Amino acid sequence: METISTAKSHGGVQGVYRHESKATGTPMTFAVFVPPQAANGPVPVLWYLSGLTCSHANVMEKGEYRAAAAAHGVILVAPDTSPRGEEVPDEPGNWQFGSGAGFYLDATQAPYATHYRMYSYIVEELSALIAAEFPADMSRQSIFGHSMGGHGALTIALKHPDRFKSCSAFAPITEPSTADWSRPALEKYLGTDAGVWRAYDAVALIEDGKRFPEFLVDQGSADPFLETGLRPQLLAAACASAGIPLTLNLREGYDHSYFFISTFMADHIAWHAARLGR
Repeated sequence: METISTAKSHGGVQGVYRHESKATGTPMTFAVFVPPQAANGPVPVLWYLSGLTCSHANVMEKGEYRAAAAAHGVILVAPDTSPRGEEVPDEPGNWQFGSGAGFYLDATQAPYATHYRMYSYIVEELSALIAAEFPADMSRQSIFGHSMGGHGALTIALKHPDRFKSCSAFAPITEPSTADWSRPALEKYLGTDAGVWRAYDAVALIEDGKRFPEFLVDQGSADPFLETGLRPQLLAAACASAGIPLTLNLREGYDHSYFFISTFMADHIAWHAARLGR
């Protein structure tokens, strides 16, 4: 693991790191904030998955999470959103697919299957690296994310309820298999059998029997993607049918940007910290 940069912040350390990933076959960059409490021993881990077009840098620079993470004593890990490099197949100009748009899945279709393995990268490889290289209490992990990353957080939590204490999301893509800005990507990554897509669809996973103790979702009412890409009402209906408690906050006047995310970031971190402390 190569350290790209470190800086002191709120008594802790904000770092950016790079390593050679076996899962993606490329170098991968990620950010980690370690709070001051880690000087006294391992602390809980909160994963943040970013959305379309983003990298680790967006939340690190705009998310305003460090004060809350330091106050509650949690490590925050911000991975990249896709493999990158000249050898990685991409569609330049298509912001909904390829570079910056890995959708936190393991692709099965050529030529994408070789590198686009973000599910395995997050769940297996980067998780093991965090455990080995940072003062992390891996028995206390939570996960959240934004947009495509909210989709990733929900699906990963539903498939690993034994690993994550809590899960929340900002403006998540709740049913990507039917959303206009994610369905084409799923077809390219996973093939034309829509039944295969259900493994990476939060609503479908709930319909198919996956469960999680509870979810927290914040959604801006002025989000331009609300009705075409995100559709939180679908997640609400699925959770209601399955008996999964869902707190869905519709935030009046807020859009899809980090102005929205940063406004409610501290609330989400406090919510996770309360459950990580149990």
